[in-house]
Amino acid sequence: MTDKDLDQLKRSIGKPNDARPLKTVGQSRTETTHTVVHGDMNGENRLFGGRLMEWIDEAAGIASRRHCGGSVTTACVDNLVFQNPAYLNEVVIVDAYVTYVGRTSLEVRVDSYVEDVETGERKQINVAYLTEVHVDANERPTRIPYGLALTTDEEKNEWSLAQIRKMIRRERQEQGI
Repeated sequence: MTDKDLDQLKRSIGKPNDARPLKTVGQSRTETTHTVVHGDMNGENRLFGGRLMEWIDEAAGIASRRHCGGSVTTACVDNLVFQNPAYLNEVVIVDAYVTYVGRTSLEVRVDSYVEDVETGERKQINVAYLTEVHVDANERPTRIPYGLALTTDEEKNEWSLAQIRKMIRRERQEQGI
């Protein structure tokens, strides 16, 4: 898919047209901070990917719960890309925010960084997208009571890209991939 194809597809995808009360991206944004300790290390003396995945899932769940106002469960993790390592005693920041809200599910982007404690500069180590499903007391999917207000071009772009990712996930599921 070329950049031109992607731009055309993004323009053709609908914008949120929602009668539900709206929450902003900022209302559910979640940032967690962790110090990498010995128990977080793998055999190569780097942050264990599974530990980072745990932190990512937890932050995505909190952001989703804040948006939904209730319980969620993780349905899918995709586009989990490890770009850089983290080492012992480094500070890891995990930043999660809602990018798309459907009827019962929502997508959350989670960016992870190593932060230089002297300068505050952040170096990205991971990007992940998770699909969370709002569930009732019986753990059945239930309607999300809030839509998503998109206030910036970045938020509108994430919404469009989330719909493309949703189509790709559905296609992969239908094909058994």
